[in-house]
Amino acid sequence: MAASPRMRNALTLFSSVDDVLCHRVRLVLAAKGVTYDLITVDPKDPPEDLIDLNPYHSVPTLVERDLVLYASSVVTEYLDERYPHPPLMPVDPLSRARLRLAMLRLEHDWVPEVRAIQTGTRAQAEAARKRLRELLTASVPLFKAFKFFLNPEMSLADCAMAPIIWRLEALGIPLPKDGKAIEDYGNRIFRNPGFARSLTPQERNLRELPD
Repeated sequence: MAASPRMRNALTLFSSVDDVLCHRVRLVLAAKGVTYDLITVDPKDPPEDLIDLNPYHSVPTLVERDLVLYASSVVTEYLDERYPHPPLMPVDPLSRARLRLAMLRLEHDWVPEVRAIQTGTRAQAEAARKRLRELLTASVPLFKAFKFFLNPEMSLADCAMAPIIWRLEALGIPLPKDGKAIEDYGNRIFRNPGFARSLTPQERNLRELPD
């Protein structure tokens, strides 16, 4: 179904107020400096517009005139191509493929653990915290290898990773003993003015922005 008249002349994002995949898209938009209309959504009670536009009623959902996109990976790749400056993917195919695989691993392995902590039972949350701590510990060498995640420049992979790192404290996940590289990585991202612009009021309250 086509977008409603009020959305046809603007880029519109349907987003929840505290979700790592929605935050991922908002961070890409902020990095690109793109103006858009934000419609906040309660995923348990999606608005009629979203029900009409997206058969899964899911967020994030991006609308641009008659184009409707959903799934954060699809939305962020589109935004990087639609608004090419600054580019958020490397030029060479090998590096692009490596980052795409990393983002897929984040979606399949990390994001479910975040959601289990946020919405699961106490037992599910504790199991998810253990698993997320293990994932962080195993990833320490990756944070040490480059200034950004698997890449010398900020990329779409950082837009996927940074929202998780931002939430660690609120999720009750301490950094590993040798996790200074993760802390330094997060601060590099969080000090960027675009990161602050990407935050909803609810996300801003999760922790302090670094000086």
